[in-house]
Amino acid sequence: MSNAISQVSLYLFVAIGGACGASLRFYISQLVLNWLGKGFPFATLMVNIIGSFIMGVLYQLIEHEILDVNIHRTLIGIGFLGAFTTFSTFSLDSLLLIQQGDLLKAAINILLNVSLCIAAAAFGLYIVSAIAK
Repeated sequence: MSNAISQVSLYLFVAIGGACGASLRFYISQLVLNWLGKGFPFATLMVNIIGSFIMGVLYQLIEHEILDVNIHRTLIGIGFLGAFTTFSTFSLDSLLLIQQGDLLKAAINILLNVSLCIAAAAFGLYIVSAIAK
């Protein structure tokens, strides 16, 4: 019976994290759109960078056993970041730029999302490694 309760708890963690992640994504997207406009998918880029950084931090905190893998991976990694990050939106933004004939913006969007998000994840790993020493 306790296994069923723990499974229910894990789904609850995913749901809570997902609701928070989706809400924060919407807030940041609106903020960035108001600030920088619609000429380039900056909102998608911003949440992808932030999400990648958080994923790097989370990974290291779990690796250093500072956070519990079951709870925090489920709540933050699957729930929160699953709803917060926007890889599917990034893909659609890039495709639409290509279809509109704006190949330079599409290439810049792809390059920035991939390189900056990998760099953000690496920075998250680095920060926790430096602190945890």
